[in-house]
Amino acid sequence: MSQLVEAPNLEVSSEARRRRTFAVISHPDAGKSTLTEALLLHARAITTAGAVHGKAGRRGTVSDYMAMEQARGISITSAAIQFEYDDTVINLVDTPGHADFSEDTFRVLSAVDAAVMLVDASKGLEAQTMKLFRVCQQRGLPVITVINKWDRPGLSALELMDEIRDRTGLVPTPLTWPVGEAGDFRGVLDRHTHEFIRFTRTPGGATVSTAEHLPASAAAAEEGDAWVTAAEESELLAAEGQIHDQSTFLAGTTTPVLFSAAVLNFGVHQLLDVLVQSAPPAEARPDSTGRRRPVDTEFSGFVFKVQSGMSASHRDHVAFVRVCSGQFRRGMIVTHAATGRPFATKYAQQFFGGDRETIDTAWPGDVVGLINASALRVGDSLFEGEPVEYPRLPMFSPEHFRVVRAANSSKHKQFRRGIEQLDHEGVIQVMRSELRGDQAPILGAVGPMQFEVVEDRMANDFGSPIRFEELPYQVARITTPADAAVLEKERQVEVLTRSDGTLLALFSTQWRLQAVTRAHPDLVLLDLADTGAASPRANA
Repeated sequence: MSQLVEAPNLEVSSEARRRRTFAVISHPDAGKSTLTEALLLHARAITTAGAVHGKAGRRGTVSDYMAMEQARGISITSAAIQFEYDDTVINLVDTPGHADFSEDTFRVLSAVDAAVMLVDASKGLEAQTMKLFRVCQQRGLPVITVINKWDRPGLSALELMDEIRDRTGLVPTPLTWPVGEAGDFRGVLDRHTHEFIRFTRTPGGATVSTAEHLPASAAAAEEGDAWVTAAEESELLAAEGQIHDQSTFLAGTTTPVLFSAAVLNFGVHQLLDVLVQSAPPAEARPDSTGRRRPVDTEFSGFVFKVQSGMSASHRDHVAFVRVCSGQFRRGMIVTHAATGRPFATKYAQQFFGGDRETIDTAWPGDVVGLINASALRVGDSLFEGEPVEYPRLPMFSPEHFRVVRAANSSKHKQFRRGIEQLDHEGVIQVMRSELRGDQAPILGAVGPMQFEVVEDRMANDFGSPIRFEELPYQVARITTPADAAVLEKERQVEVLTRSDGTLLALFSTQWRLQAVTRAHPDLVLLDLADTGAASPRANA
């Protein structure tokens, strides 16, 4: 079979250079899913945008393929979308838009090479945006900033630049500058060519908006004071050294800035060009020891997401793998680093939101969906040839806890299978105790909306409606069997066993944790975020 013939290293390097793999991060309602649609529209990957009339009456966006996402108008799961633009392969890994799913977003950010930080022009840098930005900073991801919703009243462009500098520490280096204040979006000044790019609306923003390029003299004559103001502000930025430099952008000290109105498709084409010209291609990634595996070596990759029930016609388990090095070839036998066992890649697909197609090859930077990969978990590494294991993904510490039971006792098999699958996917953390029994596991979540996802999927994907009982705990810490005996005697404390064998002590409040610590200073109580996601089975 031709797909089983390994490509020469030069071809691998060439294909890696063509890849741009990035995620869009933002606070909820900043327009992330709308921007995703607009990018696909301008790249000619779709012909009509799904988000055309706002959340109340819009069609579902390509990246929001789950029924719950379409009903609520928000992204609650990550989705991988690949398309081509200007001879470049773009892998856009959409992220959940709600803070309750920040753990899923963190996993996505481990699998990309750059991030687009989307900022609402009227609100500036919001809490979730800042939280995700810090993750990008920790991971060394270059950040492109897009000021969205410039068609609506908002802050001034200079105010937003000051906020970016003050709150992120990055120096904003705008590539475009708005002509017309927020709410009066006439177009942008291209700071490289000094041209005026004037946008023309299309009905509902459903098709590509046209862009007219005018020289500065024509812009001054037609736009008057709006152009003069934009030109003066651009000169002020230049005087302060706020000009794009590729080396400082890749080093994470500056952020190129673009202005847009994604719902109207204004400024979107410019973002595509910046991704092609400035975003880093797939490059060597460090393994768990810090050693970098070159992209032109044998195949390797890691699982950053596992999901089942992505559509009614595909009742399967999908492991999303970021290809880190070499050529992926459908049907190849790789080694599962966690177990040392061979793993067959017979069923491999790529995704366009909820749609999928079989692929034969993939390259560094690509995302491959391995079907019926029930042996794989989030954070697992796969390799061919020389062994490699990429850093495992840390678990977030849950802050909300509920007992879950089957609403119908006759559905216990479906109930157990569903809870095990959602735990396998990392949707929720599952804990048990001898006191409560196997019929009533405890679920731990970062945010309460995760419970809504569990409830929806248990009923619709696994045919087992459930009921919850809220527990009065807010803090979880890892402990040891010896210390568990001490903790179980304390009030407002409960010790549970997580599905991977880890003992978790739950405390009613942070104050209760502090009181127990003062009373028993020798207890082992570790924060989940500080311990990584290494599981006992990794050494099996």
